[in-house]
This record gives sequence, C-alpha cells and structure tokens, in this order.
Amino acid sequence: MSDENNKHGPHTRLVHTASADPAYNKLVNPPIERASTMLFDKAEDLYAFTPGARYYGRQGTASQYALRKAIADMEGAAAVTLAPSGLAACTLPLLALSRPGGHMLISDSVYGPTRAFCDGVLRDQHGLGIEYFDPRIGADLAAHIRPETCVIFLESPGSLTFEINDLKEISKLAQARQIPTLIDNTWSAGWFLKPLALGIDYSLQAATKYHTGHSDVIMGSIAARTKEGGRVIADYARLTGNMVSPDDAWLVLRGMRTMGVRLERQAQSALDIARWLSAREDVAQVLHPALPEHPDHAIWKRDFNGASGLFGFILNDVPEESVLRFLDSLKLFGLGFSWGGYESLAIHCDPQIKRTARPWQAAGPLIRLSIGLEDKDDLIADLTAGLNTLTTP
Repeated sequence: MSDENNKHGPHTRLVHTASADPAYNKLVNPPIERASTMLFDKAEDLYAFTPGARYYGRQGTASQYALRKAIADMEGAAAVTLAPSGLAACTLPLLALSRPGGHMLISDSVYGPTRAFCDGVLRDQHGLGIEYFDPRIGADLAAHIRPETCVIFLESPGSLTFEINDLKEISKLAQARQIPTLIDNTWSAGWFLKPLALGIDYSLQAATKYHTGHSDVIMGSIAARTKEGGRVIADYARLTGNMVSPDDAWLVLRGMRTMGVRLERQAQSALDIARWLSAREDVAQVLHPALPEHPDHAIWKRDFNGASGLFGFILNDVPEESVLRFLDSLKLFGLGFSWGGYESLAIHCDPQIKRTARPWQAAGPLIRLSIGLEDKDDLIADLTAGLNTLTTP
C-alpha cells in the first residue's frame, strides 16, 4: 500500500497492505518462494553486498517480506524481525539488548516461559541481574532503575492475571535514561494497542495466536519503533540464525487478512460472557480490563481501543477437584494452552502462577478463557452446565 493510502481505515489497510508485487502477474497473495541458495551472474557479485540484494534464503523471500511489511504497517513500526515462535520473539531481543553485568527489570506478571528464560538463562547462565516488579507500579519503577539497567520488559495485560502496565509513565522514565523498553503485546495483537506510539521501543507478538487465527502455525514478531532499534534485532537474528519458513510466513499473512473481523467478534463475545460471569454467585471476580470494576480499567481505557477475547475469572473458594470437574465437564471449550484461534479454550491457572514482587492473592481458583468464534449463547450454556457441577457433582 502506498503512503497516500495510509489515511484508510485499519480493516482496509490490513486487506491491502503487502499484497503481491505486480511482477507476479497481479496475484492477490505473494507467492511461496522456497529457496536456500541464490545464484549470481558473476563471481564478483558474491561479495558486493549491494543494498536490497538477496544473498541467501535466511534473508527471506516474497512471503516473509510481505508479512514483515504488513506487521510494520499495523504496529506503526520502522522495522520488523520475524522469529520462529512467540517465545523467541521475547527471548531474542532480551539477548540482543543484554550486556555483561547488566540488570533487567521484568514485570512480575510476565508470560511463564519468558520468566523461565530470564531466570534459567539470563540470570543463571549469563549472570545478569533479573528483578521483577509489581506490574501496577507505574512511575514508581524509577526507584528500581540502576546505572546498569539495560532492559525494561513489560506485558500488558498479563496473560494470566490481566494487570495493565502504565506504558506512558514507564516509557517516559525509560527514555529519559535511554533504557530500551519491550512489551509482550500479544493480548492486543497490535490491533487494540499501539505501544510504539506511546514511546515503547519494541512490540513483541506471538503471531501464533490472533495473527494466524487457526491454531496451526507457530511464529513471533518483533516490531521496532526506530530503524536503529530494528537493526540491532535484525543483526542479532542474522548472527544467531533465527528465521521462519516461507510457508509459515504465507499462512500467518493469510490469517492476518481476516484478523480484524475475527477479533471484533471474539472481543464482543468475550465481553458479553465476562459480564454474564460477573453476575453469577459462584464467581468471586472477573479479570477483564474492559469491565469498569477492573482495577486498571482507567489505564486500559486511556491506552487501548478495544479488548481481545482472552480474560480470566476467579471462582469462590472451592477444592481443586471441583475445579478439575468443572473443566472436564465443558463440551465446547477445549482444554489446552495458547489462545487466539477460532476455537474456545479454558485452563486453570493456579499451577503456573509465580510471583516474587508481590504475592498473588485471590478469593479462589483462577480460570482463564479464550473465546473463539462459536455462538456466544452456546458458550454461555456450556459454562452454565460446567459451573453447576461446583455445587452438584
């Protein structure tokens, strides 16, 4: 899409951005080009390193280039690097921005595998200082910054407990100290939140989820606010051999074309179901940032333009066997990790919640739902039957 069309709405841009090059006989989609070796006309061309020229398959072919362009347009990014998974999209920039003796500030509600990487690799193997902070700390994070702090890592909302980080305050204090900020932005898919516009340096995505939309591809993306920042990540990805296949890039790009309409349906169904759950006596609390009673609703309303299909709810205090019975009774909700696909999923979260900055406290067990494309009333009926097992085994 040309710059003159940037005034178009988000759905139009998502459909038309990064469509196939006219050189490909006006195909709607870019072709899948599978290639490792690229041939040169002359031996002297092998080491000419002409800007824009492709020298090896790791640089990507048509589908990878198109996907990077589409994500950059949606995120408002200067550059995008693709990663082989959502986890790799988090760990790759953490490594690229680390430095000997460095200190990293990590939101305490961060994605569990990212936390495991910070502890098991960055701290235990590389000797970095890893400090977790209260996700609601806001500007008070300044008191935790050290001269050797090299990264501030955020996730908003947290993908289990749904706290919202104050991105404006944190980006302001980070920029004043020239500390790179990263956010796992998978919950919003880059559709409902534009962190780069708020001053965050890198927006990280598990494209596995809403971008793909069909639970059949694993991929991640790293969108950089500046060209210089993007070059740091791209160089590190090149040096470490990180890349994605042309087939997977093609599938993710295909999924992105319908992501906007899928998200709008999933978001509305999720909000309706969250409101329904909040009225039930067997539910102690619903963790959905778009509900006015959510502790961070005001920040969510300020920074986001919508909510995705992922949220949680806390049951009244019941034994674990009751929670398992409830989940096992569900017919339409699959029991599985990940989210953002066309199908609805449910998990119990307590076994994987880990906190060090502030203890996690709740009235009862935490359940997370990913709302898919099923009819909302059918999902409510399924949840009703499941919740009834809490009192009627």
